[in-house]
This record gives sequence, C-alpha cells and structure tokens, in this order.
Amino acid sequence: MTDIYISIGSNVGDREGYLKSALIKLAKNSVIIEKVSPIYETEPVGYKEQGRFLNAVVQAKTKLKPRELLKIINTVEKELGRERVIRWGPRTIDIDILLYGDVTINDDDLKIPHERMWERAFVLVPLNDIDPNITNDGVKLSRIIEMLPDKEGVKLYKMDWYKVV
Repeated sequence: MTDIYISIGSNVGDREGYLKSALIKLAKNSVIIEKVSPIYETEPVGYKEQGRFLNAVVQAKTKLKPRELLKIINTVEKELGRERVIRWGPRTIDIDILLYGDVTINDDDLKIPHERMWERAFVLVPLNDIDPNITNDGVKLSRIIEMLPDKEGVKLYKMDWYKVV
C-alpha cells in the first residue's frame, strides 16, 4: 500500500455534495481514505469569471499504480459531470493526485508531485491540516504557506464534514 495525497475541489451546484460523492466513489475503487481536511472556500485561480471553490485534501492509501489511480480519478470526475471546456473553468469536481509515496512522474498527462501544488494556498493549507510534517526541499509546509501571497483568500468553510470509516 502506498500513501497518497489527493486534492478535491468543486465550484458548481452542490459543491459539498460533489466533494462527498467523489470520496465515496474513490473509496469504492481501492482508495482507503485515512484523513480528510476541513473544507476551505477559495477564490478561483486562472479563469476568474466563475464562482468560489470548495477545496479539501485527502490522505489515503492504495494498491493502485499511479496511472491506474489517474484512470479511476478521471472516471469519477466524468461520473460526477466534469466537463473540460474552459481551462481552469467551472467544474462539478476536480480531483488531483498531489503526492504518491515518494514517486516522481513528469509525463504530459501525469505529474507527481502535482506541478503547481507548492504555489497554491488552497492546496497547502488543507494539506497542512492533515500532515504538517510534509516538506518540500527541506522546507516545512507552514513556512511555505507563510510565503504565499494568496493565503488570505483561503477561508475555513466547514470542519468534520466527512466521516472516515
């Protein structure tokens, strides 16, 4: 089993419902959810003409290989109505692999660690909630978060929203 970290986000319709549904579907597909961060509400990144996002991070274990996990994630996104029309545009659900053990992949369609995770407060703040011991090049998450310009836009939305079983 490999330790993995996944980010989830939604800014269309029942945002919290989509986050819960994504976790339920992942759990039915060989992803053992261990910890779930609080939900944060955040401003959109990239394409600004859209609603605010709800974001969370999940710590889990899986026997799936990275590409198998990506395939499951893409299937879950499709089942939950994800449409890829506008880059960084509105979406019912967005699921990204942040970390997969100590694996590094740099392919066009799969980058682990996620290529922009260290720049995004909406990823790092919830990640810090569930595992503050993660570092990037020896720098603790809390220090990386302090240096981010957009951290004020990450607002706590809801604690204890998903029961890990």
